[in-house]
Amino acid sequence: MSRIGRKPIAVPAGVDVKVAGRLVSVKGPMGKLDWKLTDGLSVAVNDGHLVVNRSGDARDVRAMHGLVRAELSNIIHGVTKGYEKSLEITGVGYKAQLQGRDMSFNVGYINPVTYTVPQGIDVKVDKQTLISIRGIDKRLVGQVAANIRAIKPPDVYKQKGIRYAGEVLRKKAGKTGK
Repeated sequence: MSRIGRKPIAVPAGVDVKVAGRLVSVKGPMGKLDWKLTDGLSVAVNDGHLVVNRSGDARDVRAMHGLVRAELSNIIHGVTKGYEKSLEITGVGYKAQLQGRDMSFNVGYINPVTYTVPQGIDVKVDKQTLISIRGIDKRLVGQVAANIRAIKPPDVYKQKGIRYAGEVLRKKAGKTGK
């Protein structure tokens, strides 16, 4: 049995969990998220704890047991505290601007690159070089951060580009002259 799947999830005060058939709805102070259960798994709410149970020992059900428990735990954390990722822009003249739901990046290309921020994500730009991404869905926050980083990944020689805050990059040595 999955060690992660067996662990009960504590449901904090102020979080409402509803199970309707295969759909688990979690509503908290920051918003509401839903998760559709796969075949062979069920969810029970007991004494302020959420428990994921499986009906059999089929390989695909065993594989999904820990995953579903981890996803539900992430959803509960998201609707109570939320998730945040930070990005840094390094390089001379490199900057980001936010206009409504659209972001504009000047990162060394001829024209500025635009990116539309999806619904459910809040973005702040500080000093034109620090980007803060917040939301309740862990997957969506991570995907938006990865999409923004992919606009101009850090260069291995001069380390210019968009990187995660605190990301350690390996710097390569340039060519040596004769």
